Amino acid sequence: MKINLLSCDAQRPDKRAIAKCIADISSNVSESLAKELTEILMEGDVIDIELNDKSKGSGLRSLRKLEIDYEIIE
Repeated sequence: MKINLLSCDAQRPDKRAIAKCIADISSNVSESLAKELTEILMEGDVIDIELNDKSKGSGLRSLRKLEIDYEIIE
């Protein structure tokens, strides 16, 4: 499943937790790339990632907990 991460609405976003979440739920993102993607997301740009098949439900739940808005592409 592919998703776009649109924005983070948290008042004080935890960049480390967001990067860890992206690395955990994504099928092709390393920890260092997740940190870069987190910075891009914090700047207000949209990023797209592909979720692991086994972590779809829990991954989307984790994103909601971190107050990250997303849209499902496919």
